Amino acid sequence: MHIVVLTGAGISAESGIKTFRDSGGLWENHDVNEVASIEGWHRNRALVTEFYNQRRKELEKASPNKAHILLHELEKTHRVTIITQNVDNLHERAGSTEIVHLHGELTKARSTKNEDGIIDIGYRDILIDEKAGDGGWLRPHIVWFGEPVPMIEKAARLASEADLFLIIGTSLNVYPAAGLINFVKEGVPVCLIDPKPVHVNASNFRQILEPATKGMEIFMAEVLPEAEKTRRV
Repeated sequence: MHIVVLTGAGISAESGIKTFRDSGGLWENHDVNEVASIEGWHRNRALVTEFYNQRRKELEKASPNKAHILLHELEKTHRVTIITQNVDNLHERAGSTEIVHLHGELTKARSTKNEDGIIDIGYRDILIDEKAGDGGWLRPHIVWFGEPVPMIEKAARLASEADLFLIIGTSLNVYPAAGLINFVKEGVPVCLIDPKPVHVNASNFRQILEPATKGMEIFMAEVLPEAEKTRRV
Protein backbone atom coordinates (compact mmCIF):
# COMPACT_ATOMS: atom_id res chain seq x y z
CA MET A 1 0.00 0.00 0.00
CA HIS A 2 1.30 3.45 -0.98
CA ILE A 3 0.38 5.96 1.72
CA VAL A 4 0.75 9.57 0.59
CA VAL A 5 0.80 12.07 3.44
CA LEU A 6 0.21 15.82 3.23
CA THR A 7 1.48 17.62 6.32
CA GLY A 8 1.01 21.19 7.45
CA ALA A 9 1.97 23.41 10.35
CA GLY A 10 -0.15 21.43 12.82
CA ILE A 11 2.20 18.45 12.82
CA SER A 12 5.16 20.60 13.88
CA ALA A 13 3.24 22.75 16.36
CA GLU A 14 3.59 20.05 19.02
CA SER A 15 7.37 20.28 18.56
CA GLY A 16 7.25 23.97 19.44
CA ILE A 17 7.39 25.33 15.90
CA LYS A 18 5.11 28.37 15.90
CA THR A 19 2.65 29.09 13.09
CA PHE A 20 1.25 32.39 11.90
CA ARG A 21 -2.30 31.29 11.06
CA ASP A 22 -3.20 30.84 14.70
CA SER A 23 -2.34 34.44 15.57
CA GLY A 24 -4.36 36.53 13.16
CA GLY A 25 -1.82 36.46 10.34
CA LEU A 26 1.08 37.52 12.56
CA TRP A 27 4.27 35.46 12.70
CA GLU A 28 6.57 36.37 15.58
CA ASN A 29 4.78 39.76 15.64
CA HIS A 30 5.45 40.34 11.94
CA ASP A 31 2.78 40.60 9.27
CA VAL A 32 3.28 37.55 7.07
CA ASN A 33 3.56 39.78 4.00
CA GLU A 34 6.62 41.45 5.53
CA VAL A 35 8.58 38.24 6.03
CA ALA A 36 7.05 35.57 3.76
CA SER A 37 6.50 37.30 0.43
CA ILE A 38 8.81 38.15 -2.43
CA GLU A 39 7.70 41.77 -2.10
CA GLY A 40 8.78 41.75 1.53
CA TRP A 41 12.22 40.49 0.52
CA HIS A 42 12.65 43.29 -2.01
CA ARG A 43 11.44 45.92 0.49
CA ASN A 44 13.58 44.88 3.42
CA ARG A 45 16.15 42.19 2.73
CA ALA A 46 17.74 42.65 6.16
CA LEU A 47 14.48 42.05 8.04
CA VAL A 48 13.62 38.92 6.07
CA THR A 49 17.13 37.49 6.36
CA GLU A 50 17.21 37.99 10.11
CA PHE A 51 13.70 36.60 10.50
CA TYR A 52 14.71 33.29 8.94
CA ASN A 53 17.98 33.25 10.87
CA GLN A 54 15.85 33.25 14.03
CA ARG A 55 13.56 30.51 12.70
CA ARG A 56 16.65 28.40 12.00
CA LYS A 57 17.84 28.82 15.59
CA GLU A 58 14.41 27.71 16.85
CA LEU A 59 14.43 24.69 14.57
CA GLU A 60 17.84 23.58 15.84
CA LYS A 61 16.38 23.34 19.36
CA ALA A 62 13.20 21.53 18.28
CA SER A 63 12.77 17.76 18.08
CA PRO A 64 10.45 15.51 16.07
CA ASN A 65 7.31 14.54 17.98
CA LYS A 66 5.43 11.24 18.08
CA ALA A 67 3.48 12.04 14.91
CA HIS A 68 6.72 12.44 12.93
CA ILE A 69 8.09 9.25 14.47
CA LEU A 70 4.98 7.19 13.72
CA LEU A 71 5.14 8.27 10.07
CA HIS A 72 8.67 6.89 9.98
CA GLU A 73 7.46 3.67 11.64
CA LEU A 74 4.95 3.23 8.82
CA GLU A 75 7.85 2.82 6.38
CA LYS A 76 8.58 -0.59 7.90
CA THR A 77 5.40 -2.01 6.36
CA HIS A 78 4.33 0.43 3.63
CA ARG A 79 5.65 2.83 1.06
CA VAL A 80 5.18 6.26 2.61
CA THR A 81 5.60 9.49 0.68
CA ILE A 82 5.36 12.74 2.63
CA ILE A 83 4.39 15.95 0.89
CA THR A 84 4.97 18.73 3.39
CA GLN A 85 4.05 22.40 3.42
CA ASN A 86 6.50 22.87 6.28
CA VAL A 87 10.00 24.24 5.82
CA ASP A 88 11.44 22.47 8.88
CA ASN A 89 13.43 19.22 8.73
CA LEU A 90 11.57 17.31 11.45
CA HIS A 91 10.38 14.59 9.06
CA GLU A 92 13.98 13.96 8.01
CA ARG A 93 15.18 13.94 11.60
CA ALA A 94 12.46 11.43 12.53
CA GLY A 95 13.84 9.09 9.86
CA SER A 96 11.35 9.43 6.99
CA THR A 97 13.07 8.92 3.65
CA GLU A 98 10.68 10.03 0.88
CA ILE A 99 9.82 13.70 1.42
CA VAL A 100 8.71 16.43 -0.98
CA HIS A 101 9.05 19.97 0.38
CA LEU A 102 6.50 22.19 -1.35
CA HIS A 103 7.56 25.45 0.28
CA GLY A 104 11.31 25.03 0.49
CA GLU A 105 13.67 24.15 3.32
CA LEU A 106 14.85 26.32 6.18
CA THR A 107 18.29 24.70 6.35
CA LYS A 108 19.06 25.55 2.73
CA ALA A 109 19.79 28.76 0.82
CA ARG A 110 20.01 29.72 -2.82
CA SER A 111 21.21 32.45 -5.12
CA THR A 112 18.84 35.16 -6.32
CA LYS A 113 20.38 34.68 -9.77
CA ASN A 114 19.77 30.94 -10.01
CA GLU A 115 16.91 29.17 -8.25
CA ASP A 116 18.67 25.85 -8.80
CA GLY A 117 21.81 27.07 -7.03
CA ILE A 118 20.76 25.52 -3.71
CA ILE A 119 23.24 24.94 -0.88
CA ASP A 120 22.92 23.31 2.53
CA ILE A 121 23.64 25.80 5.31
CA GLY A 122 22.44 23.79 8.29
CA TYR A 123 21.47 26.06 11.17
CA ARG A 124 23.92 28.88 10.54
CA ASP A 125 22.93 32.48 9.87
CA ILE A 126 22.80 33.98 6.41
CA LEU A 127 24.70 37.25 6.56
CA ILE A 128 22.76 40.34 5.50
CA ASP A 129 25.04 41.10 2.54
CA GLU A 130 26.16 37.54 1.83
CA LYS A 131 26.62 36.65 -1.82
CA ALA A 132 26.36 33.30 -3.57
CA GLY A 133 29.18 32.02 -5.75
CA ASP A 134 27.56 33.51 -8.86
CA GLY A 135 27.37 36.98 -7.33
CA GLY A 136 23.65 36.92 -6.52
CA TRP A 137 22.34 37.60 -3.05
CA LEU A 138 22.13 34.49 -0.86
CA ARG A 139 18.50 34.14 0.21
CA PRO A 140 16.56 31.54 2.21
CA HIS A 141 15.46 28.56 0.12
CA ILE A 142 11.82 29.30 0.88
CA VAL A 143 8.89 29.51 -1.52
CA TRP A 144 7.31 32.82 -0.52
CA PHE A 145 3.84 34.11 -1.29
CA GLY A 146 3.95 35.49 -4.82
CA GLU A 147 6.39 32.82 -6.07
CA PRO A 148 5.66 29.63 -8.06
CA VAL A 149 5.72 26.26 -6.27
CA PRO A 150 8.20 24.17 -8.29
CA MET A 151 7.36 20.81 -6.67
CA ILE A 152 3.58 21.00 -7.06
CA GLU A 153 3.43 18.90 -10.26
CA LYS A 154 5.42 16.09 -8.63
CA ALA A 155 3.15 16.31 -5.58
CA ALA A 156 0.03 16.10 -7.75
CA ARG A 157 1.36 12.99 -9.49
CA LEU A 158 2.09 11.37 -6.12
CA ALA A 159 -1.40 12.22 -4.85
CA SER A 160 -2.86 10.47 -7.90
CA GLU A 161 -0.85 7.32 -7.06
CA ALA A 162 -2.04 7.09 -3.44
CA ASP A 163 -3.77 3.99 -2.11
CA LEU A 164 -4.50 6.01 1.03
CA PHE A 165 -4.23 9.79 1.37
CA LEU A 166 -3.47 11.06 4.87
CA ILE A 167 -3.62 14.76 5.76
CA ILE A 168 -2.12 15.98 9.04
CA GLY A 169 -2.25 19.41 10.61
CA THR A 170 -3.60 21.54 7.80
CA SER A 171 -6.98 23.16 7.23
CA LEU A 172 -6.51 22.96 3.43
CA ASN A 173 -6.63 26.72 3.03
CA VAL A 174 -3.21 27.27 1.44
CA TYR A 175 -3.10 26.79 -2.33
CA PRO A 176 -1.88 25.16 -4.44
CA ALA A 177 -1.20 22.52 -1.76
CA ALA A 178 -4.88 22.37 -0.75
CA GLY A 179 -5.77 21.40 -4.32
CA LEU A 180 -3.81 18.14 -4.10
CA ILE A 181 -6.90 16.44 -2.68
CA ASN A 182 -8.47 16.82 -6.14
CA PHE A 183 -5.85 14.49 -7.64
CA VAL A 184 -6.67 11.59 -5.31
CA LYS A 185 -8.53 8.88 -7.22
CA GLU A 186 -12.23 8.32 -6.55
CA GLY A 187 -12.83 5.86 -3.73
CA VAL A 188 -9.32 6.06 -2.26
CA PRO A 189 -9.56 6.47 1.54
CA VAL A 190 -8.81 10.00 2.73
CA CYS A 191 -8.12 10.65 6.41
CA LEU A 192 -7.53 14.10 7.93
CA ILE A 193 -6.06 14.65 11.38
CA ASP A 194 -6.75 18.10 12.81
CA PRO A 195 -8.54 19.30 15.97
CA LYS A 196 -10.66 21.72 13.93
CA PRO A 197 -13.38 20.41 11.58
CA VAL A 198 -12.37 20.61 7.91
CA HIS A 199 -14.69 19.99 4.97
CA VAL A 200 -13.24 17.61 2.39
CA ASN A 201 -15.00 16.64 -0.81
CA ALA A 202 -14.12 12.95 -0.92
CA SER A 203 -16.38 9.90 -1.07
CA ASN A 204 -14.35 7.84 1.41
CA PHE A 205 -13.41 10.43 4.05
CA ARG A 206 -12.82 10.38 7.77
CA GLN A 207 -11.58 13.14 10.06
CA ILE A 208 -9.87 12.51 13.38
CA LEU A 209 -10.54 15.58 15.52
CA GLU A 210 -7.30 15.44 17.48
CA PRO A 211 -3.84 17.04 17.45
CA ALA A 212 -1.25 15.30 15.29
CA THR A 213 0.31 13.04 17.94
CA LYS A 214 -2.95 11.66 19.32
CA GLY A 215 -4.47 11.56 15.87
CA MET A 216 -1.64 9.43 14.50
CA GLU A 217 -2.12 6.92 17.29
CA ILE A 218 -5.80 6.61 16.34
CA PHE A 219 -4.93 6.38 12.66
CA MET A 220 -2.48 3.54 13.27
CA ALA A 221 -4.89 1.65 15.55
CA GLU A 222 -8.17 2.12 13.68
CA VAL A 223 -8.04 3.75 10.23
CA LEU A 224 -5.05 1.98 8.71
CA PRO A 225 -6.13 -1.58 9.65
CA GLU A 226 -9.60 -0.93 8.23
CA ALA A 227 -8.15 0.46 4.99
CA GLU A 228 -5.86 -2.55 4.66
CA LYS A 229 -8.74 -4.96 5.28
CA THR A 230 -10.96 -3.24 2.71
CA ARG A 231 -8.17 -3.25 0.14
CA ARG A 232 -7.61 -6.99 0.55
CA VAL A 233 -11.28 -7.64 0.00
